[in-house]
Amino acid sequence: MSRSGTFVRQPDGYEAFVPSPLPPDPPIEYSAELRSLLSRADRELARLDGITTVLPNPELFIAMYVKKEAILSSQIEGTQASLAGILEFEAAMTPREDVNEIKEVINYIKALNHGMHRLDELSLSVELLRELHRTLLEGTRGARKIPGEFRGIQNYIGAPGATMREATFVPPPPDKVAPAMEELESFISSDDDIPPLVKIALIHAQFETIHPFLDGNGRVGRLLITLYLFWRAVLTRPILYLSFYLKKNRSEYYDLLMKVRREGAWEDWIKFFLRGVGETSQEAANTAREIIRLKDELVARLYENSVSSIHAVRLLDLLFETPVISTGEVGNKLHVSGVTANELVRRFVKIGILREVTGKQRYKKYMFRDYVDLIGRGTEG
Repeated sequence: MSRSGTFVRQPDGYEAFVPSPLPPDPPIEYSAELRSLLSRADRELARLDGITTVLPNPELFIAMYVKKEAILSSQIEGTQASLAGILEFEAAMTPREDVNEIKEVINYIKALNHGMHRLDELSLSVELLRELHRTLLEGTRGARKIPGEFRGIQNYIGAPGATMREATFVPPPPDKVAPAMEELESFISSDDDIPPLVKIALIHAQFETIHPFLDGNGRVGRLLITLYLFWRAVLTRPILYLSFYLKKNRSEYYDLLMKVRREGAWEDWIKFFLRGVGETSQEAANTAREIIRLKDELVARLYENSVSSIHAVRLLDLLFETPVISTGEVGNKLHVSGVTANELVRRFVKIGILREVTGKQRYKKYMFRDYVDLIGRGTEG
């Protein structure tokens, strides 16, 4: 038995892992390195939370960043969809990508928004995690995997075609899932002196170890990180998303989770997690600064090209809200005539702010490519 649990041989000959309740025993050892990483992660996260307040419209930035996280989190599970593809789908364009994969990403966005809404009236509980799972799988290829219900059969993680005995990891047997999740819920809501970033590192690893659902465990586990920090008021907005870091360091991520299970190496896992929080917070803050610079540069470009009417400035603001748009939508949202909307869009295309993306003669749509590329960095394949 390791510090994190024990591998129990099952009647069919394979070993399933049954985790010990959190917190770890003996407790986490706060080495100088771990304390330094925790301090940096806290500092970078606070800086990120603050910088969103100086954005032109922080809620729109967050909405776009949620899309980015949804794409990256889904990519970890093998789904391929791009930010441009998601935006085109939302703009009612005929998708060039697999609609099923786009729907999985859209559902991730819905699940996060659902979780944020429910945390106004509900604690971060097993009930909420079931709801997130149900939202995540609704109407997708995973819908047959009993959305919102804990698994009633043994699952396992392994190479394609591997048998249970050849699996990389076998989570606890079905009858151990509900008790383990109840223990995790108690730990989530417990009043203790564990720093929030350390606590959510423990919670995420434990959730992935229990693997309570037949499908979608990775995505629910990553949603759990952001929702916990928001619930505990560490973040005033849901702006920390670790999927880019976890995707980039996928092998180390899985290896360290296994090291926790086999050796009880909680400290190694926590240090990896804290590095991710620091790096991801810094990257998101840098992106926010780049958005501010982009806005300033484009306003200057409008004036340099004598496209400086009040309608042009309002259109630029609108593009940060709706990066894929038609001339009809420009007219409706800016309350200008069709002639004015067409002329505005034509001038924006000419100076390189908008790009036509349908290739049609009629019902054209235009994309604010600079902004989409900036937000979408790291989601390419």
